[in-house]
Amino acid sequence: MGIQRQTQRRVCSCFVFHLALLLFVGIRASAEIRYSIPEEVQDGTVVGNVAKDLGLDITSLFGRRFRVVSEAKDVFFEVNQNNGALYVHKKIDREELCHGGGACLMELKVIVENPLEIHYVVIEITDVNDHSPSFPEMEQIFEIAEHTLPGNRFQLHTARDPDAGINSIRTYTLTSNDHFEVDIRQSDEDKIPFLVLKKSLDREQKKKHTLLVTAVDGGKPPTSGTLNVSIIVLDINDNRPRFSQEIYQIVIQENVPIGTSVFRMNATDPDEGTNGEIEYSLGKTLKKKVYDIFELDKITGDIRVKGVVDNEENDVYKLDVEASDKGTPPLTDVQASDKGQPPTTTDCRVIIKIQDVNDNEPEIEVTSISSMVPEDSKHGTVISLVSVTDIDSGLNGKVMCSLTGNVPFELKPSFKENMYSLVTKETLDRETVSHYDISITATDYGEPPLSTFKTLSIQVSDVNDNVPEFSQSPLELYLKENNAPGASIFSVNAIDKDLNDNAAVSYRISRGKGGHNDMASFLNINSENGHISALKSFDFETLKTFQFRVVATDSGTPSLSSNVTVNVFILDQNDNAPVILYPVSSNGSAEGVEEIPRNENAGHLVTKVRAYDADIGYNGWLLFSLQEVTDHSLFGLDRYTGRIRTLRSFTETDEAEHKLVILVKDNGNVSLSATATVIVKVVEPKEAFAAADVKSATNDEEDNNVTFYLMITLGSVSTLFLISIIVLIAMQCSKSTDYTSKYLQETNYDGTLCHSIQYRSGDKRYMLVGPRMSIGSTIVPGSHANTLMLPDRRTPGEQETNYDGTLCHSIQYRSGDKRYMLVGPRMSIGSTIVPGSHANTLALPDRRCATES
Repeated sequence: MGIQRQTQRRVCSCFVFHLALLLFVGIRASAEIRYSIPEEVQDGTVVGNVAKDLGLDITSLFGRRFRVVSEAKDVFFEVNQNNGALYVHKKIDREELCHGGGACLMELKVIVENPLEIHYVVIEITDVNDHSPSFPEMEQIFEIAEHTLPGNRFQLHTARDPDAGINSIRTYTLTSNDHFEVDIRQSDEDKIPFLVLKKSLDREQKKKHTLLVTAVDGGKPPTSGTLNVSIIVLDINDNRPRFSQEIYQIVIQENVPIGTSVFRMNATDPDEGTNGEIEYSLGKTLKKKVYDIFELDKITGDIRVKGVVDNEENDVYKLDVEASDKGTPPLTDVQASDKGQPPTTTDCRVIIKIQDVNDNEPEIEVTSISSMVPEDSKHGTVISLVSVTDIDSGLNGKVMCSLTGNVPFELKPSFKENMYSLVTKETLDRETVSHYDISITATDYGEPPLSTFKTLSIQVSDVNDNVPEFSQSPLELYLKENNAPGASIFSVNAIDKDLNDNAAVSYRISRGKGGHNDMASFLNINSENGHISALKSFDFETLKTFQFRVVATDSGTPSLSSNVTVNVFILDQNDNAPVILYPVSSNGSAEGVEEIPRNENAGHLVTKVRAYDADIGYNGWLLFSLQEVTDHSLFGLDRYTGRIRTLRSFTETDEAEHKLVILVKDNGNVSLSATATVIVKVVEPKEAFAAADVKSATNDEEDNNVTFYLMITLGSVSTLFLISIIVLIAMQCSKSTDYTSKYLQETNYDGTLCHSIQYRSGDKRYMLVGPRMSIGSTIVPGSHANTLMLPDRRTPGEQETNYDGTLCHSIQYRSGDKRYMLVGPRMSIGSTIVPGSHANTLALPDRRCATES
């Protein structure tokens, strides 16, 4: 099929430079491959095996998307992905594709991916003799005056042949005759035929001559076209118009306004009258486009712009201009003089060159693009291939490409001019920015410069680079005791900033090695929603606090996890009833017997009921009340301390035995209670004294021995007390005057007792100091500003028999603008108070404590 192929390599230094540049931008390309193929070949004709010439693996072509990328609308070539062959996809007409007689070259871009490679293939379209020469008109008429001297030249219509090279027009022939011959003049790339008079005409012998001009090309076999030439012999007009030169060259800018005069023709004729009046006309052999763009004023000779002048469409126009007079017959500038003198010029041609202006914006073409980019892409990862073109010429067609805005991408130039690679230049983070609209700006170097924009949409795909995060760490859970086993008690939630499976979080409880203290074994967690349920019921009196750890793990590959510690605090409920400590319980009931003399006065302490509650706060705050009594006027019960006192003196009419039933209940929302019975027997004073004598008789002898030692001890204590008083007075005198060493004289100072409640929470003892509270009030350990933690002064093994819930003595005083309360045992009048020096000193708000009557 006459297909030829050749590979042309660049010089070594250029190749090394391009190779280094390719490695820098991340694109691989081979040297340029060149093929040649004649026009008009059938579709499917193989041009050459591109894959083999490029050294590509034939088996990987389909997977690597081996293809031809064409910038033109018509796709003339395609590649076979099965064998790598380049074949003709559409019939090629060289004359339609390439105007002119130069080499017709087509440049193709061949692309493969994974890794991305781009190769350039140049195909030369060779000409075949598929066109015959043709004249613009079928007939040409000349009016030649008689006695015209031999040698005069008459320009014939120029034949046109779209073929190039040897297939274009080679010569012109003329039918055999006595008066004329054909002469060919080479002008640029054209052969212009002239009809030359070789013998004078004689109108009287023959007034019309008919000739046949044939244009022959150089093809094998040659083809031809004919022109009928009619010669009309006229009477003489012996002078013709003449131009000053054969060729005029002018330069105009494209896009000149329509109607603009670009040149004025000037021819002279020495004749007078109508024979000297000149008319101008354009040659009839010009291309049709010339007549659409320019017009000639036949009177003035002005050449004006008639249509749009576009440098990108045609950068030069050639106009053949004729000048003729109005003689009979008229003479043109190419006719010979009747006097036999040679003409000043043989013809006149105006060459108009179109100067380019910057009237075309650059065009941006995205050859290849990856719309999804992983966020862990390395720096320099190729995202897209971009090419820019500008059909202007010179600096107007030179383009600079850049990115708009602050984006983590950059453009890297390729070895091919106006070819760029869009690559990553910074680390991507989908959680910060998940989508980029990359605006590419292409600006030429014209004056003024023109720009165009193109936006590429890039989506950042997710990778598992974020661990699940808890909103707070550690977490605190307050759980009431006696919870229902299996019920949900708490919920944890962790958020993962990733997407899809990378953000799907599952939960588990970190188990210890087992053992009694590992409370996590009694918990269960829903792996999907983080709901935690307890498998057992917790008891505040047994366990007050514990902690466990929850681990959150995402579903990415590899998976990431984090953990949080959950501190669990068990809250007390009123689930323990009061226990009577005194009177001592026996057979399920607490009952005691007390004897008092009948002559005791009102206010006599009969006994004290002691009770204990294992709960804390208000759940463990006990109140005492008389549920049953034989005589309400005789006995009274302190509801807070449990002390039973006489309200009046006994009379002779009072019974000798009284039964008191005391109800002890706590302050829980649903209060629990216990009862104690006290039998009070009223005896005569003699019986009471006798009982006392019996008890003291056994101790008289021992007391006599102890009296001596007791006197010595009292003397020593008195001496130490006096020394202590002196030291305290000296220290008080040396202290700042900001502190008060005596009770401050305030109108609201009363030195009376404030109500105080002692209770136990775990292994610690607390005291709540404040005004009298209602029975329904609730005490929360540490929640009140006046709650003190008391030291445990019990000796080892001592029972809580000294727990009495009674009133402690309190002293209020002021230091500066603050008020304090010292809580403790009764102090002597001379005691010195130092603010804040005592562990049981409270800073009080400016409110007086309720005074107990």
